[in-house]
Amino acid sequence: MSYSDFIFVANNLALDFLNTESLAGESVVERLTSGEKVLDWLQEAALGSLRNSEASPNLLELAIRLREEMKECLAMAKLGKPYGADTVNLILEQGAPTLNLGWDDKSGRFIVTERYGAITDEALLHPVAHAFVQLVTDIDLNLVKQCEAPDCILMFHDQTKSHRRRWCSMALCGNRMKVAAHRTRAQQKLR
Repeated sequence: MSYSDFIFVANNLALDFLNTESLAGESVVERLTSGEKVLDWLQEAALGSLRNSEASPNLLELAIRLREEMKECLAMAKLGKPYGADTVNLILEQGAPTLNLGWDDKSGRFIVTERYGAITDEALLHPVAHAFVQLVTDIDLNLVKQCEAPDCILMFHDQTKSHRRRWCSMALCGNRMKVAAHRTRAQQKLR
């Protein structure tokens, strides 16, 4: 696995999961190509404590189904329209951790910890589904944007002070778009 396989630019776990599908030229690039790749993404997203040694045969299919539903739900939510969230709800229900209240001697106070009984596909994807719920219920969806580069479909949560972020990242698209705009202006001056 190379760390260039996945892109984490969205400032949001759910949006980074949506960004496992991107563009290369005019072709869509699927970054989740196997159950192992789903586990790799979870590891890179710092959800590695849930990783088991082998991907189940159904993990990839569930992850793709979750991503596609999240994409449609988000698009409809931005339009103020309803959309079913069956896969999200299935994962939230079947993958939910058990909360445990315990005393922490170090801090001298009670703390809540999460425990997953069995590491199922739903448990693996639960943090993503939970992040998506928070995205569509707690975040101003006007700040959830798609990169303005014409050859990019990556999404991000604009957390800038002015809320004028335009690109998925300066390194991926911003600099390239600024250079292209500069060249266009320079060519227009020569005419």
